[in-house]
Amino acid sequence: MNTDNIVGLIPARFASTRFPGKPLALIGDKPMIQRVYEQTSLLLKHVYVATDDIRIQQAVLNFGGKVVMTKESHQSGTDRCAEALDKIEAQENITFNAVINIQGDEPFISPEQIKLVCDCFEEDATQLATLVKAIDNTDDLFNINKPKVVIDHNFNALYFSRHAIPYQRTHAEEDWLKHHRYYNHIGLYGYRSDILRKITKLPQSSLELAESLEQLRWLENGFRIKVSETTQESISIDTPEDLANVLKKGLI
Repeated sequence: MNTDNIVGLIPARFASTRFPGKPLALIGDKPMIQRVYEQTSLLLKHVYVATDDIRIQQAVLNFGGKVVMTKESHQSGTDRCAEALDKIEAQENITFNAVINIQGDEPFISPEQIKLVCDCFEEDATQLATLVKAIDNTDDLFNINKPKVVIDHNFNALYFSRHAIPYQRTHAEEDWLKHHRYYNHIGLYGYRSDILRKITKLPQSSLELAESLEQLRWLENGFRIKVSETTQESISIDTPEDLANVLKKGLI
């Protein structure tokens, strides 16, 4: 599809609890945020880093990227994207139909995965979009740090959970994958611009607080999340150990 009316936003904070300064961590000869930016730019014409830290701002300017400064008080990347969208549209005198929120800790993000989310907005009815990947091992299935998605026959999300859903009453847990297709959630989001502005005004919901998954707030308030399936793994770097493992694998 034509992506000229879609903007890619990369929220980036310096103050990560598990990995302070993560966006500036070097992977090879480039900071992580630069690798995310360059991967995103392979598909999208309009790409910006949204940050609250002048060190990240300067790093982006140093490699020739575009950056917008946002408030420190945002509780999520979605909230940061909403402020950034308003600022960019005002500065550039341009209106975007949709926003893609690219995680700032995925330096190997695939342009094909971003395209899958963009393509969801070819349907006018799409409000929000994200990716899933079929689970093929029980470690992932029962890993609470890898949220699962339950979907309907039209590939709309019904529910997100850290627990494996559905519970299979008549089968042993080691056999669950033989009897149902489970999906991991890949944290790449797309929002119709007007919907992004609406969801960031919603108060936190009970389901969101229970699972610590912000997308449940949207579902609980009646918004629909379109899902597209990817077969590619997502490699996120949450800790210094993750980065060391990536370098050991020779991915750079």
